[in-house]
Amino acid sequence: MNAWLFQDHRQKEKLGDKCSWSVGWIDPDGKRKSKKIGSHSLAEKFQRKTEGQLAAGTYENQSKKKWAEFRAEYEKRGMPGVTAGTRNLTTYTFNHFERIVKPVRVSSLTGKSIAEYVATRTAETARKGGPTVSPATVNRELRNLRTIARRANKWGYLPRLPEFEFLREPGKLAIYVSPEHFAKLYQHADSARWPDEGPFAPADWWRALLVTAYMTGWRIGSLLALRREDVDLETGFALSRAADNKGKRDQRVPLHPLAVDHLRKLASFSPLVFPWNHDRRGLFTEFHVIQRAADVRPEGAKRWYGFHDLRRAFATMNAPTLTADALQSLMQHKSYQTTQRYISMARQLNPAVQNLYVPDLKATGTVG
Repeated sequence: MNAWLFQDHRQKEKLGDKCSWSVGWIDPDGKRKSKKIGSHSLAEKFQRKTEGQLAAGTYENQSKKKWAEFRAEYEKRGMPGVTAGTRNLTTYTFNHFERIVKPVRVSSLTGKSIAEYVATRTAETARKGGPTVSPATVNRELRNLRTIARRANKWGYLPRLPEFEFLREPGKLAIYVSPEHFAKLYQHADSARWPDEGPFAPADWWRALLVTAYMTGWRIGSLLALRREDVDLETGFALSRAADNKGKRDQRVPLHPLAVDHLRKLASFSPLVFPWNHDRRGLFTEFHVIQRAADVRPEGAKRWYGFHDLRRAFATMNAPTLTADALQSLMQHKSYQTTQRYISMARQLNPAVQNLYVPDLKATGTVG
């Protein structure tokens, strides 16, 4: 019951020395098994491990791994260092896939089950009486499923990776919060009811959040995770932790004086700069309340502005006057290609700005 090393002869002819190594073996049921590993050293390590399991009688047919056990293992050790937002999105994807496909074993993750998932999701509505789930939403879930499938394959639970066919997404209008709309949102922040446990008014909390988001381009998750100990209002700097941003690196970011002025109003004993004492859904609900009071809505079919539209506004307003490296650093992009997409969008919109854009809040009569 020995395991052996081999290389696919067709791939060997094509790739030469770069061809990956695989391990083959006969399982206790007499079935021939194989797994592509990669380098020769890793393949030898896997070969020894498999031979040891076969000899000791501890070999387990991992293709029979139960889905519930795999999910529990994935949630425990399969997402090291991910942000809370990524973890929530993974849970969301797991829940939808289980609801639709009802997988019993990891081997249920096949091209056929994924196609079934896509067909069902695209026919569902995002909310009662609303439009069907968008291709962008389905593609986002598929990207998460692909990550899950890759981990299952790496752990030996899924012998072969299924194919993922993504939906074609229609071109969308670049949405961002315009300066005019931002001023209205700022002016009507006093319509918010939450957060309601701090020593400051909800309006001060929201105005500080809106200004900081508009002036830094930070993601909402990074802002809500910002700790008071990581902000120096005297020097005007904030530290974004690797665990709280998608760039996966600690970064010291300068704060515009306008943002500093607003952050000073949020003094409290909370360890967080933006303490939120309600569930995450309530955050979006309150943002919608402010938008309704301000009587603003984005162009096109989109009903509400999202927090990412504040981030897009930062890029749109400042891309023409900042270097690509500076914009990538400020927006905490891990990939330079992502920054380039924002720059391309800004060039299309071609806003007339000078240096770092500062919204005209004094015109609303609410600053001070």
